[in-house]
Amino acid sequence: MINGAFGAGKTSAARMLQPLIANSLIFDPEEIGLMIRKIIPEEARHIHERTDDFQDIELWRILTVKVAGEVKKKYRKHLIVPMTLYKEENFAYIYNGFKELDEDLYHFCLIASEDTITDRLAERGDAIGGWSFQRTAECVEAFKKAMYQEHIITDHVTTNEVTDFILKRIRPTRK
Repeated sequence: MINGAFGAGKTSAARMLQPLIANSLIFDPEEIGLMIRKIIPEEARHIHERTDDFQDIELWRILTVKVAGEVKKKYRKHLIVPMTLYKEENFAYIYNGFKELDEDLYHFCLIASEDTITDRLAERGDAIGGWSFQRTAECVEAFKKAMYQEHIITDHVTTNEVTDFILKRIRPTRK
């Protein structure tokens, strides 16, 4: 799992890691969220699910774990999962569900300052003041919590350096 605020570098790191990790694929739960939003109209959702965030739809976290399990079982691949999971309930559910699928689960949370994140969002073309920008402060604050360890501070490092750090953690030097 590669967690972090929108614009922290999760997808870039995942894309760089995928060819370096044998028998792996990128599994993006955002695709499940987009599908759910299309097939379950807002008026059919529970009141607390009627937000602009598909992560508020309970079925999203359930399907994320179930689909990951089915992909893992069918294709026997290591999953690289880039996803912003800053809501504690969703993080705990998905983390624990993934841990049941693979006890060798790794979780990395890419941390950066609010200024760095907003600069990156602007550089990639997100609308200034848009949805991702509106969640930056909340994500930066949430990811300070110990439950989101292992933190990788990315303000002054390249994607190559992030990737190298992750590879060293998942492939420790043998003695």
